[in-house]
Amino acid sequence: MDPDPRIEVPRRMPTAFVSHGAPTLALDAGKGADLTRWAAGLPKPRAVLVLSAHWLDAPPTLGAREPRPLLYDFAGFPRALHELRYAAPAAGELARELESRVPGLGRDDERGWDHGVWVPLLHMYPSADVPVLQLSVPWRFEPARLFELGRELAWLADSGVLVLGSGGAVHNLGALDWGGDGSPPPAWALEFEDWLRGCLRARAFDELVAFRDRAPALRLAHPTDDHFVPLLVAAGAVADRGPEVTFPIEGFEYGSLSRLSVQLG
Repeated sequence: MDPDPRIEVPRRMPTAFVSHGAPTLALDAGKGADLTRWAAGLPKPRAVLVLSAHWLDAPPTLGAREPRPLLYDFAGFPRALHELRYAAPAAGELARELESRVPGLGRDDERGWDHGVWVPLLHMYPSADVPVLQLSVPWRFEPARLFELGRELAWLADSGVLVLGSGGAVHNLGALDWGGDGSPPPAWALEFEDWLRGCLRARAFDELVAFRDRAPALRLAHPTDDHFVPLLVAAGAVADRGPEVTFPIEGFEYGSLSRLSVQLG
């Protein structure tokens, strides 16, 4: 029997990781245009599931499934950032699907989206017409368990959901040159990012999971693991389907803050 042409079949989505940079990205039309262009080249998702470096909680916990005020979880930035709004619908249906298929998820119906969610999405889906759900990153999990969490989310791609890890490919706030956006990246930042690119291109996921032992200049690139580990979940979500790896956004800002974003599949 032929499929009913009136029923829209979800297109398979890639999985993605975005280096969300400084909160001021929300006000930067030039850098934001890179995110808009990237998203415009993807199939439009029926929802986005975001794992942000700014919500670290175990067990993995589903955020609000009804609209909640945004979290302005930063200080020392322009007041204009606190006046921004992002009124996308919350993906309550997706939350219920996840609860039925992924065991052991927590639930926090009050938590709004942190800036690791709304800053990139404000540019990726500026019409705010794609439902959004946040899932916490269980930071204290060992890297292999985070990768396996990604595997538990792999089915989402075939149901039209974009799994988006949000963190930073190189993220050392203490080493930034806030005064100059044209400063060249230091050798240690380039070395770590080159290692990361090589792991992803080669699908060397064992190497990626063992980043604490294998990655060069790790504690210069990531004094803490929080902005790196969302990438492990994103990689786990495509580990069994041989994706093409591309880097739709590249470069550095403030010297050593990587803008590298990754599309898997």
